[in-house]
Amino acid sequence: MTTRNWQQVAAEKRLQQERAIITISNILTPEETEPDIKAQSIVKKVTDIDDVVTLTGPSMPIGRQTGKSTHFTEVLFHEAIDQAKNLDKYLAENGKPIGPLHGIPMTLKDQFNTKGHDTTLGYTGRAFKPVSEDAVLVQMLRKLGAIIYAKTNLPQSIMARGSGARQNPLWGLTCHPKNERYTPGGSTGGEASLLCLKGSILGWGTDLGGSIRMPAHMTGLYGLKPSSARLPYFGIPVSTEGQEHVPSSVGPLARSLCSVYAAVRELILSQPWTKDSRCAPIPWRADVYEGMQARKLTIGVLMDDGVVRPHPPVARVMHEALTKLANAGHELVPWTPDLHAECIEVMDLFYTVDGGKDIRRDVLAGGEPFIPHVENLVNRGKAISVYEYWQLNRRKASLQQAYLEKWNAIRSPTTGHPVDVLLMPVMPHSSVPHRACRWVGYTKVWNLLDYSAVALPGGKVESCDCEESWGHVARNEMDEWNVKLWEDNKTEMAGMNLTVGLQLVGRKLEEEKVLGVAKVLDDLLWK
Repeated sequence: MTTRNWQQVAAEKRLQQERAIITISNILTPEETEPDIKAQSIVKKVTDIDDVVTLTGPSMPIGRQTGKSTHFTEVLFHEAIDQAKNLDKYLAENGKPIGPLHGIPMTLKDQFNTKGHDTTLGYTGRAFKPVSEDAVLVQMLRKLGAIIYAKTNLPQSIMARGSGARQNPLWGLTCHPKNERYTPGGSTGGEASLLCLKGSILGWGTDLGGSIRMPAHMTGLYGLKPSSARLPYFGIPVSTEGQEHVPSSVGPLARSLCSVYAAVRELILSQPWTKDSRCAPIPWRADVYEGMQARKLTIGVLMDDGVVRPHPPVARVMHEALTKLANAGHELVPWTPDLHAECIEVMDLFYTVDGGKDIRRDVLAGGEPFIPHVENLVNRGKAISVYEYWQLNRRKASLQQAYLEKWNAIRSPTTGHPVDVLLMPVMPHSSVPHRACRWVGYTKVWNLLDYSAVALPGGKVESCDCEESWGHVARNEMDEWNVKLWEDNKTEMAGMNLTVGLQLVGRKLEEEKVLGVAKVLDDLLWK
């Protein structure tokens, strides 16, 4: 245990950030700071990337805080401007962009290693320890022409998805852009909040139990959770690093589906398996992506996981999507939640197989306090033996096989076609007040199975959702909490027009398939 003053460390890190933001003006000429004069590389529109912001124009909320909310952690503004100028030079000399992501500003969850900067994971004990090289994904993005200009906030230990608290002693709390009392979700909440404010084109996060999909759902974004072996993870630290029972996945978030699609396609076309040993050597399958848009689909539908029933706006948005799919000729097949309860049980057991030792070590190393959810997590159970761990892995393998057989067995009653993807809620509720999230069973089951999944906007909480009594009788203690959550907050939720997402799930390594179906659904919903 250390005697280091964590408050002083946090104060120094925040001062470092403030200085980096202020001194950006010192490396820009007066002309470059004018809103109508922007570096060519920053504003260049790239095929399939839908919208562009600038690093120096008024649309970019550099350094802006929303009340108590903080989005940025590490800021790389100097490097970003230098990179933009180099890209401008390359374009002028060669008459073509350096790569398909030339000049696109991107941000990273503060979990991705960027050379010369800290990767804190929300721990004060990891502050002022800059890393020596970029993560593989960051290297690839830079080579494709992307400009990395900042890293964003996440909860202490990254393990606070269920609490909804994007809080850590180092950087503080990130709030929902529409209301400081509400959470943007997690653990990629800093990215989601910044993207919602149009402060970045594309954000990169990680997903161990829903940490990309949940914030996308809560802030009206698109977010992809690939299977763990599809995109490079080397150089992206995580709490409980070294565990392989449920690997985390890296994926993008954006305000448009085409931005997500373009970024993932370009990375896979760059053959990440030649740069990260964990990546599967699967090339980009354009035929699969396009094939999903060329025929009628068979879609499994899960409205309710049997534990926590979705709030009225979530159910309404689901029904509206199903109506549009059916009217377009796609077949809908009921899907049951059997096996889900055991998947969630095993997933929860995996979280604490080390008795909380890994997270406890990092928290104590900085001398900082535990945030409540993390403290509850590390004190939830004792470390298990290697033999007990093996048995847990056997249960996981059996569940993965059983779910594969279940998927194979369910087919269209009219055509006999197997189910292409599943459609279901992301969460049983929209964004909620801080520390009010408790149930993430709709997302984390797919992490245990290592399936591909995408979240996309489906609608919003509306006043009509509050006009009639819900009338749902709680089935258990968790469901009782969920009912009270709606009754206590529904008027405020409707007044804020909080977003409601939808989740499409494919089997393992079916990223092209879920993105292709997402394009079909997105076109039906919004075009």
